[in-house]
Amino acid sequence: MSKTFAISIIKTLRQHGFQAYLAGGCVRDLLLGREPADFDVATSATPTQVMEIFPDTYAVGAQFGVVLVPVPEGKPENPDETAMPQVRPVEVATFRSDLAYSDGRHPDEVRFTQDPREDVARRDFTINGMMLDPTTGEVLDFVGGRKDLDAKLIRAIGDPIRRFGEDKLRMLRAVRFAARFEYEIETETLVAIQALAQEIKMVSRERVRDELTKMLTEGNARRAFLLLDQSGLLREVLPEISVMKGVQQPPEFHPEGDVFVHTLLLLENLPQPCPVTLAWGALLHDVGKPATFRVAPDRIRFDNHVDVGVKITADICERLRFSNHDAAQVLALVENHMRFGHVSRMKESTLKRFLRLPGFGEHLALHRADSLASHRNLSTYEFIQNKLTEIPPEEIRPVAFITGDDLIAAGYAPGSLFREILETVEEAQLEGRLLSHEAALEFVKSAFPVQGSTEA
Repeated sequence: MSKTFAISIIKTLRQHGFQAYLAGGCVRDLLLGREPADFDVATSATPTQVMEIFPDTYAVGAQFGVVLVPVPEGKPENPDETAMPQVRPVEVATFRSDLAYSDGRHPDEVRFTQDPREDVARRDFTINGMMLDPTTGEVLDFVGGRKDLDAKLIRAIGDPIRRFGEDKLRMLRAVRFAARFEYEIETETLVAIQALAQEIKMVSRERVRDELTKMLTEGNARRAFLLLDQSGLLREVLPEISVMKGVQQPPEFHPEGDVFVHTLLLLENLPQPCPVTLAWGALLHDVGKPATFRVAPDRIRFDNHVDVGVKITADICERLRFSNHDAAQVLALVENHMRFGHVSRMKESTLKRFLRLPGFGEHLALHRADSLASHRNLSTYEFIQNKLTEIPPEEIRPVAFITGDDLIAAGYAPGSLFREILETVEEAQLEGRLLSHEAALEFVKSAFPVQGSTEA
């Protein structure tokens, strides 16, 4: 595992006369009894010295004191194990103090230091500002990180205005950590976020997207979005979600409350682990409702909210620079979420086409969460589950009885009629009215006679 390799790096650095410790989030996680996702090392060795000791190092951020040390190729971490999973490189960072941050992300200049206290002082939050000697178990805590872990607080190190000025993304990270660990954001830190919230727009859209994705998929999305709202960040990064607040819904269908309340409840019901596209589809499934809200004589209505929601979702996906693949699936989830209300009345062919939507499992998971966040009636979900059990996969996605080549061989000229014929045959096949290639071909000749044919 990565911990063993990181410790070996620390021992090697110390053998060369340098200070070295585990640092940052891995120390926090170890103290909380969690398994760290990765292990980082902080050292008094400069990047040049680290690269001399570890020749295969990647100098990914040497100007900021950061290099990556990969596991030597073909050398398992544990000699007793012959088949080891691929191990992430370990990030090794030189103790440093940062000067001004003109771009709101990178220091204009860094000064390497021999003092771990100076290195910790420039980090983001106290719970991420501890170092650990893995050989003795001693924790170097110069910022009160252990105290804040016990108090369940997210607190900026030093002046929060300065910390957030150095990297605006830290405001979103504060929210994410508070949600992930179910902590509170310390008052002065929260006030600073509220004061600087507008400046989050200086952060690249990709970094914002990635931070929001982590909030949506780490298991505490509802709390994350409540904190985003409380901090003032929500209206800056996702105003389309912020305007859901106070948009009432018909109580006979949505006894839980307004669109914002419903959406956050839905997020709470997502499966874990949650695919990225499902999480975003869930967040945005009703994004068209605020713009289409109206009070009709019979009840509150949201006419065409799906179509409007698809357009808004497309704008959000473009703004946050989603990949084409992810954007397509998120849009499909928004576009199709209301179709579940019609499944019991669908023709067999329509139902089968619905069931074979790409990533249909995500569509079904969204419907289940949507139902649990409103009327809590899972009869449609159970109906679909039964259909998926009853209908063999080859009947949902059957091999076509008729192809374009078959039509050409039968004397049909390529053109607009091709699509109509193929769709008609497929529907009859899905309905079970055509059972073979021969029957399909006879059907085509009868229903779509070739022009100029003398056959009766």
